[in-house]
Amino acid sequence: MNGVEQQAVRPGPSLSRWKVSSTSVCGSSHEKLGTPCQDASFWSVQENNIFFAAVADGAGSASRSDVGAQIASQTAVEALKAETNLENRLLKNPRTFKTVLVKALKSALRAVKEEAKTQGIKPRELASTLIVVIATPKVVATAQIGDGAAVIQTQNNELIALTTPDNGEYVNQTTFLISPKAISTAQLHIWHGPPTHIALFSDGLQMLALQMPFGKPHAPFFSPLFAFISKAGATAQAQLTSFLQSPRVKERTDDDLTLLLAALQDDTHETENQI
Repeated sequence: MNGVEQQAVRPGPSLSRWKVSSTSVCGSSHEKLGTPCQDASFWSVQENNIFFAAVADGAGSASRSDVGAQIASQTAVEALKAETNLENRLLKNPRTFKTVLVKALKSALRAVKEEAKTQGIKPRELASTLIVVIATPKVVATAQIGDGAAVIQTQNNELIALTTPDNGEYVNQTTFLISPKAISTAQLHIWHGPPTHIALFSDGLQMLALQMPFGKPHAPFFSPLFAFISKAGATAQAQLTSFLQSPRVKERTDDDLTLLLAALQDDTHETENQI
């Protein structure tokens, strides 16, 4: 499911603004089996440049994981949007980031369980991973359950992986939102400093985006993408989809792919760029 809701509110007094694009494409292995894309993303830009985003990757073995991923990602962002006076709370107490992120994870889990009850199925049939981000022009906070990752670029052009894939003890094993102790063992990280770019992606891209097994961001992957989103115009999502469907990507992974890109920039006009 492509990133939807995607609400952008007027930034307010700051001259900085977020430019965001997100898309999901079905992997070739899923296309051969006739199964739907099981990835999803959701994002929203609020007043005063607070940016919320979530990416979820449904479990391949779960019959309704596409629905679970959609519910998890959307509910997490909606939970963050429902927080009152969040900007002031974040400024007064940095620990608020972790508090509200954990609340968002719990809201997503509750929504998935409620959907399972409504459909008369086990919650495991809606299993998905979940990455959630809160970002301001001064700080980025992340929570992650499962694989995939969140990467930022700093003003010094340094690439930092705020989270790394949780692949468990065995290959192709990970933790899902519905897994026991998933929330209590979630990766939580706060990075203080002005980001220039953010990327969230599902595990289908992690072998291209990260130098494994250490999870170090691969600069040749991110540099053109971050340059693209900084100058992208109205066709950004279509171009991003074309990139994920291109042979240079498809030949290296057969999994569903989700990529969410965000750039924080001065409120000036940019010329459109292509990947």
